Amino acid sequence: MPFLNSTNIDRNRIDLGSANLISLEKYAQIKKGRLRPMDIVMTTRGTIGKVALFNDRRYSTGLINAQMLIMRADGRTLDQLFLFYYLCSRVFQDLVRNFASGAAQPQIPIRDLIDVPVSYPPLSTQRRIVAILSAYDDLIENNTRRIAILEEIAQNLYREWFVHFRYPGHEDVPLVDSPLGPIAKGWEPLRVESLVNRLPAGNTYRQSTVSKTGSVPVIDQSRSIVLGYHSNEPDHKAAPDAPIIIFGDHTCKIQLMIEPFSLGPNVVPFTCKQDLPVSYLYFLVSDLVETHEYKRHWTELMNKEVVVAPRPLAVQFEAFVAPIFQQAYCQVRKNAVLRRTRDLLLPRLISGQLDVSDLPIDTGGSDG
Repeated sequence: MPFLNSTNIDRNRIDLGSANLISLEKYAQIKKGRLRPMDIVMTTRGTIGKVALFNDRRYSTGLINAQMLIMRADGRTLDQLFLFYYLCSRVFQDLVRNFASGAAQPQIPIRDLIDVPVSYPPLSTQRRIVAILSAYDDLIENNTRRIAILEEIAQNLYREWFVHFRYPGHEDVPLVDSPLGPIAKGWEPLRVESLVNRLPAGNTYRQSTVSKTGSVPVIDQSRSIVLGYHSNEPDHKAAPDAPIIIFGDHTCKIQLMIEPFSLGPNVVPFTCKQDLPVSYLYFLVSDLVETHEYKRHWTELMNKEVVVAPRPLAVQFEAFVAPIFQQAYCQVRKNAVLRRTRDLLLPRLISGQLDVSDLPIDTGGSDG
């Protein structure tokens, strides 16, 4: 079962891929903090007010740690999904910070949270608002699944050719011994450092210096791809025929960029030093290191050894995966637009600035 902590919440989503897991036996011993489907979880210490829905097809339950709490609407006067969107809104986020205490480690005890005022319209209006906002989230989720499928297609092709050595023409190439085990004849074991051309980071943008709109995305090292936007000159002019790889020094996130961008803190951009396609290098170095603690991982990545294929085969691979990357990144950009639109609508809907009385009620709305 997943055991959640605050680091598993990012941009109002729960990343169960990074969550700790506990056994069923251990879960049975812990009675408090048990999750149900559609529960709202919120952080109450450190980065307070991070909110997400527990809504995952793989798990019907889980646990939270002591720095989080679970919220459930009564369903009679307050809709569960409306409560979720309300907690995500700037209206609530500003309120909760006013009730927080502690400078080094801000926290908001439950006894103080109870005093935070919540304003909400009639249930029928709540469900109209939920219908609007959840439509955006449904589209984002569908696009996210498409991205995952496209990435899996490219990853499976890479694994077939370069891990299992079942590439076109492999029948005529024998395997030979190497320090990294049996490899195809003509392939070469090399340190990653010998392949990488590290680029200057350029300007470093932070949350306080980016906007929700702009012409240039700012890429950070979190699980979300885009920190925000600006309309200055991009620091890196990536393109489909000139991609750039970025590496999150603390989180080990690796992303292939095919459009102009700038960077947030602790993100390293690089291309290929040798005459190999950048998209091939991207798969070659992906998953070589992973984060288990908050530290820098760039040197660890550079010291890894990999088996490098001949350039003609790497170029042939790039011809297959380049269109896949373009399709996937198109979905990424669609999601960015959808999130921006939803986030602009959210405060206006929650505050009542936008009239939704003429919209039909979604009869499939949450009952809390």
